[in-house]
Amino acid sequence: MLVKSISYFILAGLCEIGGGYLVWLWLRENRPISYGVAGAAILILYGVIPTLQPAHFGRVYAAYGGVFIALSILWGWKIDGIAPDRFDIIGGCIALIGVAVIMYWPRG
Repeated sequence: MLVKSISYFILAGLCEIGGGYLVWLWLRENRPISYGVAGAAILILYGVIPTLQPAHFGRVYAAYGGVFIALSILWGWKIDGIAPDRFDIIGGCIALIGVAVIMYWPRG
């Protein structure tokens, strides 16, 4: 269950960042409209994936924010070639600790 939940977060993050990146390329880098259309389709998929999480909407989206932070840092590094500095890494780790507390801390 934990692995499945984390996989959904990663997949949703890749869809949101990837879809947004394609729209960015279309509008900011003068790429063909097909980039924008593909980006929009991927962003729709991003909207569907979080519904597969076992928790309620508020908890899922709050936790997803932390995943998005960490994945955005990695995307910038691997796709845009901007290496994270130590503060990016520390912030990303703090965000992921928040995800763990929000989604997976035992509740009684």
